[in-house]
Parts: sequence; C-alpha cells; structure tokens
Amino acid sequence: MRASDSNSKFAVVIGGSMAGLLTARVLSDHFAHVTVLERDKVGDQPEARKGQAHTKHLHALLAAGFEVMTSYFPDLPEALAEGGAILEDMPLGIRWYGFGGYRKQFKSGLIGLMTSRPFLEWQIRQRVQALPNVTLLDECAVDSLLTTGGQDQVTGVRYTRRGEMGTVHELHVDLVVDASGRGSSAPKWLEVMGYGKPAESTVKVNVGYATRIYRRQHGDVEGAFALIASPDLPDGRRAGYAFPVEGDRWYMTLSGHAGDYPPTDEEGYLAYARSLPAPDIYNLIRRLEPLTDIVPYRYPASVRRHYEKMARFPEGFLVLGDAICSFNPVYGQGMTSAALQTKALERLIAARGTAGIARPFFKEIAKIVDIPWQLSVGEDFRFPETEGKKAPGTDLINFYVEKVHRATQVDTTVYQQFLQVMNLLAPPSSLMKPRMMWRVFRAVRALRKQGAARMEWTEVADPGR
Repeated sequence: MRASDSNSKFAVVIGGSMAGLLTARVLSDHFAHVTVLERDKVGDQPEARKGQAHTKHLHALLAAGFEVMTSYFPDLPEALAEGGAILEDMPLGIRWYGFGGYRKQFKSGLIGLMTSRPFLEWQIRQRVQALPNVTLLDECAVDSLLTTGGQDQVTGVRYTRRGEMGTVHELHVDLVVDASGRGSSAPKWLEVMGYGKPAESTVKVNVGYATRIYRRQHGDVEGAFALIASPDLPDGRRAGYAFPVEGDRWYMTLSGHAGDYPPTDEEGYLAYARSLPAPDIYNLIRRLEPLTDIVPYRYPASVRRHYEKMARFPEGFLVLGDAICSFNPVYGQGMTSAALQTKALERLIAARGTAGIARPFFKEIAKIVDIPWQLSVGEDFRFPETEGKKAPGTDLINFYVEKVHRATQVDTTVYQQFLQVMNLLAPPSSLMKPRMMWRVFRAVRALRKQGAARMEWTEVADPGR
C-alpha cells in the first residue's frame, strides 16, 4: 500500500530521534500523513538535545544499519562525506588493541562510517522533513493514548506543547508507533489499559563514560584513522576510543565497566588514559588541543522488554527501538538495531497492511534483537561484577570467542568474519563453522609460539605543548 493508495490513513510516531525518524520514513510510503511528536526543541542544525544524554558521546553505526539508512536515502553517504564524515575501510584504518595484542590491519572492503551522532541525525532529519506527507512537531509531550471504549484499539494520542499553558491536544490516527527511547511510557499505558506490562530482562553493567572533543589535524596518527584500546581481561575494566568526525575533530571517549568510571578533571582524565592497556590514546591526547569540557555519562543496565511474550496487545499500536531494547552503548548496536527494526516494519506493512500487525511484528523484532543482545550481554558477562540472568553456555561461548579475538591479531580471514558478525551482517554461528574454528585455533597456537601474549606499553616523549 503506497501513500497514494492509503486514502485518509494517518499515523503518529512518538519520538523524533533516529528510531522515530526512520519509522516516519517507512510509514510515509503507506500513510497519507505521518506526524512525529518530539519532546525536545528541534533546531535546523546538528545538535545534542536535552533528552539525548548519550548524544554528546561517541557513537558507532554498524554496517548493517548504514545499509538500511542508505536504502532509505541513497544520497546519504555522499552528503555525509561532503560534510566531513569519515568513510574508510574499517580494519585497514582502525588500530585496535585487545586481548593482549593489536588486531591485524588489512584492506577488507568493509566501509565504516565515523561521524558525530548529531550530524548523522541532522542529515536523516532533513530528509525526513522534506517528505511532503511528514510533519515534525517539537516540544510535544505525549501524556496518554486515545482508545476505543473497549480499549482494544489505540486511536491516537493526547499531548501538550511547551509554552501552551493548560492546552491539551488530541491527535486521532490509524497507527501509533512509540519510538520514544529507553524512558518509554508504553509499559505504563498498557498496564492502565488492562494489558499488563511486558516482561523485562535486565543486565546490570554499571558502565561509565567521559568524553572530550579535540581539534584534529593531518598527521595526528600515523598508519590509522581511529584508535581503540579494549580492556585486558580478566582484570582490566578500562577502555578508550579515539574516532575522527566531521569538522576536523576527534571524539575521545574513555570508558570503564563495573563502576570503574573515568574522572572529569584534567589531571584525572589524562591519568585514566595512561592506565589503558595500550599507549596510543594517551600519547595522542597529550598532543591535542581540547575544544570542549569533559562530559560524563553513566549507563547502569541494559534493558530488554519482551512485548513478543504479551498475551494480548491493542490494535493500532507498536513499540520500536530503544523502547524495546536498550543495549550497553559500548558495543554501538542501538542505531543499527533500530534501523533493522524499521526495515522489518516496512516488510510487514507491505505484505499485510497494519491490521493485526502487532503479534507478527513483535515476533520479528524479537528475532532481530536476539543477536545483538546475545553478543553484548555475552561480552558483559566476561566481567564478574555483571548482574543478571546468564544464558546457559555463556562461559563456554566466551572461552571460544576469546580465541576468536586473539586470532584476529594474525588471521585476516577470521578478522573479516568477526567484523561481519560484529556489524550484524552475518550470524554468530558463522564463527563456529568447522573450517573457521580450525583457523581460530591454528592462529592461537601460532601466537603462543611467537610469545605474543602481551605488547609492551611505550610512552612517547612529551611534545612540550
């Protein structure tokens, strides 16, 4: 059903961040009009809004997510590059330390995007707002859902706008999609309507960030365009990331698991960088000119809401994005998961329309969420402080995946497949095939013979800035 065939059908999307914008793009092909209601004030520029605490920090868009976005907006890669975003071969350009050594750098053909979240979201928002049948209303707080008398059908939303004292608006539509993020009110609304709340899976990770933006100049890093230092397990809790973004800037994020949070004072921040298991980020920070203050962020727990397990669900209402599953942001899965969910929504509406869509939609979304959830939660359970329900076999899988990590230091075939899985382009089972396992254990044996268990930490001389 294209927009031209949809007659008087209308839809509303709650939330104007990435998940909401991509949802609006999908619905624009199937509804006469789509309205996006965003709580924050939205300007016509890249910006981190009040309700987006994590937007000031480093973001990663996995290759699968970028593919979805490009399918919606074919001119997006060119526009991002023209605006200064970095699109480069991922394993060739990232110097990535982890599990006792550096992953092997090589040309793979897998292009990675490095840009700030505000710039990427602005590019998407411009394109969505240019659609003739999409309207974005900012400073709107959705207070409740409108329903039929029997509450078996959602018929719209009730909302207020900042600055309009006491005025309550009602928007009557055929479909409401909640893409409002981790703080979604959907569980509360459903409980009030008599449907109960969705079951939740919670994994407490107590991850903390501290991010600062620095000026970037040609030649800051030789032989790479980005740096990663992952924790040296089992004892390490600290990681660091240096990614180039538009505007000739570095996004520098230091992170700590299990409450080992990086400080926000100048001396403490530098000392934390020096404590990383590899020297690259510390040596880089010491030479750079800071452009911002150090901004902290705390992420206590990953939360997954199991709407697919609910016995009943009202017609005319769906939930999507972080409102369904909020992943540990260290692994950069959130935007990609949301994009894949919107693609599933697109397929289902094209195949069957929106009547009775909730149950098949949530079943499909559960399958999409399963893989990134298992990948991230599995990694989190490497830290003994992690709290939550650990799936049977997690320790055995982690034992093997540790070997995969080490194998990427010498075997480009293993590294290539690891990146395919990490970018949600291939299933984790692809790393378990007999020939791949043979390559993994052969590489680990070779490393053992080379005695390459741990690199030597080398601090460069102070450049005297």
